[in-house]
Amino acid sequence: MTDSISSVLSQIRAYQSQLGQAAHATGDVARGDAIQGLRGVQAPDQAGAASGPSFSQTLRNAVQGVSEAQEKASALAVAFERGEPGADLARVMIASQHAQVAFRATVEVRNKLVQAYQDVMNMPL
Repeated sequence: MTDSISSVLSQIRAYQSQLGQAAHATGDVARGDAIQGLRGVQAPDQAGAASGPSFSQTLRNAVQGVSEAQEKASALAVAFERGEPGADLARVMIASQHAQVAFRATVEVRNKLVQAYQDVMNMPL
């Protein structure tokens, strides 16, 4: 799950750096000129098709992993409240923090995707 999120974040960073390099190479940071510099960059579906799962599958797996982490943390908390053996406070807190961090990372990825979508939609034709 963490690997999936890391993979998505690294893909986003790679696309941002490619966009930044293209804008710097053209000498003008205007959006139209930056897009002209991206002609040699492969589209995400072409670049990632041969190397692994699709972006949507990676995103789906990451969300499922976050859901599983939240369910595990909830189950550990209930087990601790019932006094079941093996459910100590440290494990409950670690699972809870893990689920919280995973959820926050997922929200940040969603925010970046929405921002990227809005940027693309606001580009002049």
